[in-house]
Amino acid sequence: MAKQLDYHTIHQIFTRFRNAEPEPKGELEHVNVYTLVVAVALSAQATDAGVNKATRALFQIADTPQKMLDLGEARLIEHIKTIGLYRNKAKNVIKLSRILVEEYGGKVPSSRAALQSLPGVGRKTANVVLNMWWHFPAQAVDTHIFRLGNRSGIAPGKDVDAVERAIEDNIPAEFQLHAHHWMILHGRYTCVARKPKCQACLIRDLCQFEDKTE
Repeated sequence: MAKQLDYHTIHQIFTRFRNAEPEPKGELEHVNVYTLVVAVALSAQATDAGVNKATRALFQIADTPQKMLDLGEARLIEHIKTIGLYRNKAKNVIKLSRILVEEYGGKVPSSRAALQSLPGVGRKTANVVLNMWWHFPAQAVDTHIFRLGNRSGIAPGKDVDAVERAIEDNIPAEFQLHAHHWMILHGRYTCVARKPKCQACLIRDLCQFEDKTE
């Protein structure tokens, strides 16, 4: 684990991220906040590309909680069976859809606590929805952010909660809204797990990772 970078260095890093991509976007496809919740819940231990492939046809016919209930678990499974853990995820999607219909009038709540009370929705999923839909500066820490935060010194921590706190505590407020998207995209395409693309990295000179690739 790298040491926590200082404020000035972190400001330089995120200035570069912003200059390269002023408005970073999440890669999960959705048509409304409900389909965003479903897509993020389905993405656990799966790739965004794999989820998008499975949900394109699904969201054309089931883009509200009631439509998903009408579709039913068996037909939902047919749509998402290419995604890992699809049976359990299908159960959770049906359960969360029923709760949204019965307790929230078919609307997705905008509080983290309410979102996390839904089956299959953890803190990371809730934070993604809060950030992408309601533009709250919520930090969803996935494997890419955890790796980048610890390698670089941007936000080191022993677990995802510690990394989330480090992001909130150490990244300047002006970058908080887009911080997790910049970090996810950098971790997904440049600071990859096995052989990071350090030669192509726009923060190479500011990063504390000792085993940089040539």
